[in-house]
Amino acid sequence: MIGSVLTGIVAAIHVYIVVLEMVLWDTERGRKAFGMTPEFSKSTKVLAANQGLYNGFLAAGLIWGIWLGEAGDPVKIFFLLCVAVAGAFGAATASPRILMIQTVPALIALVAVIFM
Repeated sequence: MIGSVLTGIVAAIHVYIVVLEMVLWDTERGRKAFGMTPEFSKSTKVLAANQGLYNGFLAAGLIWGIWLGEAGDPVKIFFLLCVAVAGAFGAATASPRILMIQTVPALIALVAVIFM
């Protein structure tokens, strides 16, 4: 149960990231969240939407795993690992903040799914 709740939190984070990247990217809120200038956000809007779609797939996989209940633990584990790896890559290539926003919550949920 704890693993599913924590997985749900990770899924919610990714739903929010989808909204930021696909809907709010070229707005004041989106620019503030990612520390961008208006020029940069406008010129990268299509790339951000694509990135947001991938984050949506991660959220969908996590929600699917939760929906399956205990039988979905392997699905949760797979998608939590995907989130953790994506977060580590993002932290290494874009912003170290991503480690705390994406990777750490995924690893905590992963431990809970496996051991609790």
